[in-house]
Amino acid sequence: MTTMPAPTTPVRPVEVEEFLTGDFPVGSELVDGVVHLNDPAFLHQEVVSRLLQALAAWTRTEPGHGRAGFGGNWVLAGRNVYKPDVWWAAEPPRGTRHAGPPELAVEVRSPGTWALDVGPKLRRYEAAGTAELWLVDPPAWTVLVFRRAAGSGTAGSGTAGAGAAGFGTALEVAGGDLTSPLLPGFALPVTDLVEDAG
Repeated sequence: MTTMPAPTTPVRPVEVEEFLTGDFPVGSELVDGVVHLNDPAFLHQEVVSRLLQALAAWTRTEPGHGRAGFGGNWVLAGRNVYKPDVWWAAEPPRGTRHAGPPELAVEVRSPGTWALDVGPKLRRYEAAGTAELWLVDPPAWTVLVFRRAAGSGTAGSGTAGAGAAGFGTALEVAGGDLTSPLLPGFALPVTDLVEDAG
């Protein structure tokens, strides 16, 4: 006897306002109209904590260093509401949502969401004008750094967007320091992120 597969019902895309006002689990993100829940492991959270502490400490070294944080509701074009694992913004966001991405977004590898991070989310961050994106891969002890060419505009400058130049070739940082032209004087050894974590 041949068994026919059950018919699939197409999932209705979720709109931004519905997502922001709906009763979705804590930690959910909206990626191209589909709600995804991230349930990170301890290693993921340890790496996030270390990176956030380092960025937050740098922001306090002198005035004008912006704000570092995690999560939030960063509303991008289309049906996308992201909650970066860590972010940095030149101007602190206010309220419960922010239109557009932070200048620096960081996503740490998690088995359930890594394919989104290196796929559609990377493309949406780029299209939205994110100045820099770090994709942290603790098992490989590496960070992939995507950044725009100098002078192409950033999300915080008001000059970025779909017309701005895209990310250049990814820089793989393994064994060296994480630095950024956005964060003068900031340097964090990749080994400090992952050594003895988890």
